[in-house]
Amino acid sequence: MEERYIASVDLGTSKLAVCVARISGQDVQVIYYKETPSQGIRYSYVINPGKVEDALRDALSQAQQELKIRIQQVIVGLPRYHVRQETASAETDRTDPDSQISEEEIRAVKSLALEDYPLGDPTNDVIYGAVAQSFSTEDTFGELENDIVGMSAGKLAGNFKVFVGKRRHSTNIDSVFNSLGIAIAKKYFTPGITARAVLKEEQMENGVALIDLGAGVSSVTIFKGKIMRYYAAIPFGGNSVTKDIKTECNFSFELAENIKKAYGACMPGKLSALGEKTLQIVDESGTPTAQVSVKYISEIISARMKEIIEALLYYIQESGYSSEDVLRAGVVVTGGGSDLVNCANYIKELSGYSVKVGYPRRFFSNEGCPEAGEASAATSMGMILAARNDVTLNCVNEAPARRYWTAPKPAGPDLAAGTVIPETVMTGHVGSDAEQTPEPPVDEPVIEPSVISAQVDENISVFDQPTEEEIEAAKERKKRPGKGKEPRTPKPPRPKPQFVWWKQFQSTITKMTGDIFDEMENEEV
Repeated sequence: MEERYIASVDLGTSKLAVCVARISGQDVQVIYYKETPSQGIRYSYVINPGKVEDALRDALSQAQQELKIRIQQVIVGLPRYHVRQETASAETDRTDPDSQISEEEIRAVKSLALEDYPLGDPTNDVIYGAVAQSFSTEDTFGELENDIVGMSAGKLAGNFKVFVGKRRHSTNIDSVFNSLGIAIAKKYFTPGITARAVLKEEQMENGVALIDLGAGVSSVTIFKGKIMRYYAAIPFGGNSVTKDIKTECNFSFELAENIKKAYGACMPGKLSALGEKTLQIVDESGTPTAQVSVKYISEIISARMKEIIEALLYYIQESGYSSEDVLRAGVVVTGGGSDLVNCANYIKELSGYSVKVGYPRRFFSNEGCPEAGEASAATSMGMILAARNDVTLNCVNEAPARRYWTAPKPAGPDLAAGTVIPETVMTGHVGSDAEQTPEPPVDEPVIEPSVISAQVDENISVFDQPTEEEIEAAKERKKRPGKGKEPRTPKPPRPKPQFVWWKQFQSTITKMTGDIFDEMENEEV
């Protein structure tokens, strides 16, 4: 069986993670994984493409030299912050009520839901993907996708969660890889595939909240019935903790980060003998410059982590899935922040849920790359596992050209002129491809291709794009007398979630810092 290679790039706030896996059938062997410091990335999105390009060029060059291959395509994750979730629905009348509902009809309903979804500002917003929540007929209500296929009905309706992000954040990623001469084979909205990499199916079935503690962004993703039900993110993470240590101890950021990684812990009262240790800081000549106790470092870390955890617990409460009867599998915490000692126990103490640390599950072998099994590699492993079933993808091959087609204008004066959807799964184009396939007009809403739907099944499926035949069939159904939709009024903007904890943030952190100094008394910092 011919071997293939899949290369993924995780654009994180503090790190660039390059991963390469060798695929043979269903066998996945991670042969390269390395994290390097990132530049030009803020809150998980590319804010300075030039700086990202320089750092990524070195990271990819090192991988190619070590593996003796040329990487021509990569899969990459979309930003996790500045993403909002909306709801969309669609209904269609079936031509033959006695026939069985097919997967093609399910995809047609999905396409209608996105086709009719009004982006508030198509020049700035882009749809990252959609997740089917439930389907209904005239006889049933709230059926899962796997259950509705095969039923017979006269009507078919679907409800979806639509994830909308910033268009600039996506095009900046394209700019980086186009400058490097590397095509983007797939873009993934990563919360769903990260969950697939670390969670068991019974956890997603019974209800679980996945907390991903990154450097610049922390997020919570809730699954119930094997379906992604809710997602939220906050712009705080491991970097916030490091900055607190830097400020309170008058250290450099690099020193504060190293101390956090080596001795960082939550719950200072439960450190036993470790909490009594004192760190002696010396300069290059060996002269002592400062000393700080591990307990004090833990107190600083716990103060910030409490704010982050409480913010995420607030969103779990707002989701409507916070009951222990719903989240029977409790909370799983992953990402680089989960490496802090007592992190899981601290979340358990603050929330009351059962809490476990989530590491990438062993769907792959990683001899020689032990880092691939760490919690910080969960997103990279999720992208590799999501892309492995695409037998056409080989990252050492040149990428095919990208083509576009434009769906007809839906009925209704409030909708844009058309919906541009790439016909192939390729999202990057280089050299002559860029000249042959220009970007779509910016005044048209763009659906990101190949974005993971987070609909969990045995084989991770990518959000399916409709065929031309399905679109034509949907148009005909909508033209039938009495079946057309009335022009609908645009939805008013949804109020932003109120961060209750934020109102008390300044006073809380000031008080906790004051308490820390009171407890330290005569200790030298």
